[in-house]
Amino acid sequence: MATIGIGRQYWLLKTEPGEWSWDDQAANGGVTNWDGVKNKQAQKHMKSMKLNDLCFFYHSGPSARRVMGVVSVIREWYGEGGEVAVDVKEVGMMRRTVDLKEMKRDDCLKGWGLFRQPRLSVVPVSESVWARVCDLGGGFDGDGSRESEEELDD
Repeated sequence: MATIGIGRQYWLLKTEPGEWSWDDQAANGGVTNWDGVKNKQAQKHMKSMKLNDLCFFYHSGPSARRVMGVVSVIREWYGEGGEVAVDVKEVGMMRRTVDLKEMKRDDCLKGWGLFRQPRLSVVPVSESVWARVCDLGGGFDGDGSRESEEELDD
C-alpha cells in the first residue's frame, strides 16, 4: 500500500486541468477540497488518507499527463451520501514536471498502480516510487532538499 514508516503515506491525485489545474490550486490560496471522486476504490483510498500525507498533483487528459506538484492532506475524509472529500494544501511545484511517458520508461517505476489502473483518480504511491518520481522531477519547492534559486543568488 502507500504506508511509509509510522504514519506518513503518499498518494497521487489526478485532475483534468480544464476542471482543476495546478494554477487553480495555487490561485486558491493553495487550499481546496478534493471531491467529486465516484469510483469506490478511489474513495476507499481517500478514506485511508491521514493528516500530512503527501500527494502528487497530477494533470490527466490527452495533452497534459504529468506530475505538476505536491499537496498535503490538511483535513481527513469527510462527506455524506456516498460523496467523500479531503482537503489539501499546496506544498510546492515540481522543479521539473514529470511526464507519464518518462515515468513509463523508468524501470524503477514498473508495476506502479498508475500504469495498471490508469483510470483510477486516487492512486497509492510507495516510498520507493515517491522517491523516484521526486528524483526525476528534481524534487519540489518546499521539500527542504535544496535552497531556492533566490536564496542561492543572495
